[in-house]
Amino acid sequence: QAKPESLVGLVPTEGLKLQAGLAARDAAPAPKPTFGPLLESAEAGDFEKDQPFTAAAWVRLDSPKLTGAVLARLDDGHGYRGWDLWIEQGRVGAHLVSSWQDDALKVLSNAQLTVGFWTHVAITYDGSGKASGLKVFFNGEPQATKTVVDNLKGSLRTAVPFKVGQRHKLSRLEQTAISDVRLYGRALRPEEVRNLAGAVRAADLAAKPKAERPETETEKVFQWWLATLDEPMKEIRAKLAAVESEQSAIKARGTIAHVFQEKDTPATAFVLFRGEYDKRRDPVSAETPDFLPPFPSHAPRNRLGLAQWLLQPDHPLTARVAVNRFWQEVFGAGLVKTAGDFGTTGELPTHPELLDWLAVEFRESGWDVKRFFTLLVTSATYRQAAIVTPEKKEKDPQNALLSRGPRFRMDAEMIRDYALAASGLLVRKLGGPSVKPYQPDGVWEAVAMPESNTRIYQRDSGDKLYRRSVYTFWKRAAPPASMDIFNAPSRETCTVRRERTNTPLQALVTLNDVQFVEAARFLAEQTLKAGDALDSRLDFMARRVLARPLRPEEISIVRTSLDQLSAYYREHADDAAKLVAYGESKPDSALNVSDLAAWTMLANELLNLDEVLNK
Repeated sequence: QAKPESLVGLVPTEGLKLQAGLAARDAAPAPKPTFGPLLESAEAGDFEKDQPFTAAAWVRLDSPKLTGAVLARLDDGHGYRGWDLWIEQGRVGAHLVSSWQDDALKVLSNAQLTVGFWTHVAITYDGSGKASGLKVFFNGEPQATKTVVDNLKGSLRTAVPFKVGQRHKLSRLEQTAISDVRLYGRALRPEEVRNLAGAVRAADLAAKPKAERPETETEKVFQWWLATLDEPMKEIRAKLAAVESEQSAIKARGTIAHVFQEKDTPATAFVLFRGEYDKRRDPVSAETPDFLPPFPSHAPRNRLGLAQWLLQPDHPLTARVAVNRFWQEVFGAGLVKTAGDFGTTGELPTHPELLDWLAVEFRESGWDVKRFFTLLVTSATYRQAAIVTPEKKEKDPQNALLSRGPRFRMDAEMIRDYALAASGLLVRKLGGPSVKPYQPDGVWEAVAMPESNTRIYQRDSGDKLYRRSVYTFWKRAAPPASMDIFNAPSRETCTVRRERTNTPLQALVTLNDVQFVEAARFLAEQTLKAGDALDSRLDFMARRVLARPLRPEEISIVRTSLDQLSAYYREHADDAAKLVAYGESKPDSALNVSDLAAWTMLANELLNLDEVLNK
């Protein structure tokens, strides 16, 4: 059975003396205690938002209008972060606060404590982050509560100590005696809270001779003994507590999926007179446009029916729009250039018969996207050379007639992934959680709200730095800077076609960003290990980066550049050491630092060639 945290020295002596014989609220009033000094602990009560816990104490009020903290680990000087067991005008409740009151929970009991009587009060919290997970108990009995605030998102952790009788500096609970303080690192079950509240009473009853105890009192003693002294029961409850803790941890790691459910009655809308929402005219129901196929008679009039209608064999738009966007991804522009507009204001297809054939092929293949992309990239049209001749430039300047292979700057994700793949750094693992690769400091902090759980960007390490860009964690208000520079959309709105610009900032990214410099250094390491001959090394690097060998005139330029770089780094050893240390991965200590730096910059040059950054 979970033991309470150590609170030695935190319980007033007078309270302990008064505890003997205390039971329900209908007992005789207890004599007034002597109030001692406030007590605190730097270690106790350090709970987090997703950690279940229980806080309990015996309390005696001497005034019906008292307000303050019975127990608290709460920083009332900085947004009231933390938690407390609270009394407000005689009502018992709790606060769980990250930042009051925008990011917090608060509940209060409907019932009030009886003045002048000892009452066992307790709160249990299940780690859910919801007010529904906070329960209040009087003398072991659950109380009806009122939810005051229910909007907890952030952390509860605070550096201030746990205190008995007040918050960190304020809200001291005057004219109140507090005894037998207990904290548990889990949410006690209702019967456990009941046993905790009745332990003193049961101990008194157990001391009476059996013959003098009615059957009801004997049952109370038995339940108390079963809960506190019976070893087999303790073992069973310990196992149950472990399972419940594991269950809470699993729930905390999960996410809430909001699922739509169809209404029993069909949705209705109205023609609005002059567009004014409060002036309804004729009712209207959901229907499809007359210029498209009619809605299937067998289909339900809901979203499922809409999906069935969209995928009908005679639907003229769905397959065409889909294949046009796929074509746009591969060729840079769709057969219908206005990929988001197939209407009267959009452009006509350059090859209408081809668009029709592709749409039918896609539909009859079972809507197989992978098969369709394979069809495109293995086509003779795609595999044409991208060379522009004077004749092609004159007759087909925009390549609308597909007279040559596509050539355009790759998207942001492709550029990053290509550098990682060419260098050998790319981690090809499929699936898994999002990752946070390199990013300039302060990007998130500049736009985040103080209570946001993505206020601070904490960069990942190890293999997570080198995963495909599709796994990058994306904050829409502050997308990854290096991708934003290459026209990656913020994802705040749907983007059918990305803009493509060419700016000096893009060159600064691919030349200087840590991800690209580290990729160049890793490629240089692989090159130096590939062989000793200069020509074989140059060929290895060229094939990794350009997917072809260097031409003779190119080899001459590359050799000259390498000679200049080698000479510089032999004379500037400090610059070489700084360069090869850039990035989290460590350079191979067996390689000469000056040689590695020279080959790193050569790889950096090749990775920035126009041929590398463009399809």
